[in-house]
Amino acid sequence: MPEGDTVLQTAKRLHGALAGQELTRSDLRVPRFATADLSGRGVLEVAARGKHLLTRVEGGLTLHSHLRMDGAWRVFAQGERWRGGPAHQIRAILSTATHTAVGYRLPVLELLRTEDEERAVGHLGPDLLGPGWDPDLALRNLLAAPARPLGEALLDQRNLAGIGNIYKCELCFMARATPWLPVGELPPRTAALLVTTAKQLLEANQDRPVRITTAAVRPRTGTGPAPRPRRPVDDLWVYGRAHRPCLRCGTPVRTAEQDARPTYWCPHCQTGPAPHS
Repeated sequence: MPEGDTVLQTAKRLHGALAGQELTRSDLRVPRFATADLSGRGVLEVAARGKHLLTRVEGGLTLHSHLRMDGAWRVFAQGERWRGGPAHQIRAILSTATHTAVGYRLPVLELLRTEDEERAVGHLGPDLLGPGWDPDLALRNLLAAPARPLGEALLDQRNLAGIGNIYKCELCFMARATPWLPVGELPPRTAALLVTTAKQLLEANQDRPVRITTAAVRPRTGTGPAPRPRRPVDDLWVYGRAHRPCLRCGTPVRTAEQDARPTYWCPHCQTGPAPHS
């Protein structure tokens, strides 16, 4: 499932291609809205709310979509060949005079009144990349069920919106806690720092083509030796590094499922319960 920074990047691409222009074609390929036609309406903006995308058009309407595991929006210049999947996977087409946005495999696609957007996203906790970010509320939400495993609490978008499975694993590593540790057992300072770090990570990666959670390589200064080039395998602390040495201590990283998602952790650096694997 895409992380909040990826969804924000998608919103920015869609906004840049569609906002301020009139739709020349609108094709929503879901039964409930198959007869809806947005052609002739101007696109006001495309915004991200957590992992949700909101395309607002004239007339007080919003096209709400969610990518979940493998949905995608692709933007093409007029005349460019569409790439993103076979035609039967297309769920939405929005065209202007200059660009076409094509939604592939979208599991959530609905047209609603803009004034009713809260019906779709009102359940979300504070948005890590949104203007209404509230770290105190996010922390209270996260700790509201003390017995809940930390990894599950971080993924619950009702607590704080924008964390996906990659950030879940990376944040648990940075907190030196396994994803199965009851969230209420985190030291208060660690819990507060976890929320702050989550925002810092997503903000740092919101415009990057490649997500990095480990320390960035600093630019060369002075006449000293150049820093060792970063290898892509070193961009993340533990996610995707099963059986490879931990970047901090060298212990092989372990993996197991948590809530049907592959989860990675270092058995030496992170304390707390963990499954045998």
